[in-house]
Amino acid sequence: MDIEVNDINFKKEVLEEGLPVLVDFWAVWCGPCLRLAPIVEEIAKNYKGKLKVCKMNVDDASETASKYGIMSIPTLVFFKDGKVVNESVGVVPKSEIESTINKYI
Repeated sequence: MDIEVNDINFKKEVLEEGLPVLVDFWAVWCGPCLRLAPIVEEIAKNYKGKLKVCKMNVDDASETASKYGIMSIPTLVFFKDGKVVNESVGVVPKSEIESTINKYI
């Protein structure tokens, strides 16, 4: 299952994580975010132990979203060793997300 991250636990859960991390920046009111959610959940299951998947509600974590320049949601941001290595905006196909994941795991 994905982990909810916020301004308080972001550093520990994402930046200090040993595994690559996929963060789904989303909001409850965002239709495209809700369409992307099942894909993100499936990826979390399929890559368990190889990739950590987190969700960040931008309404609850505006400081972190702002720090990373999140202007549109959904935005998927890949972190490796505490650094952003890739970002995609909008609803993207599962195959495209997996292709990106496979570059970093």
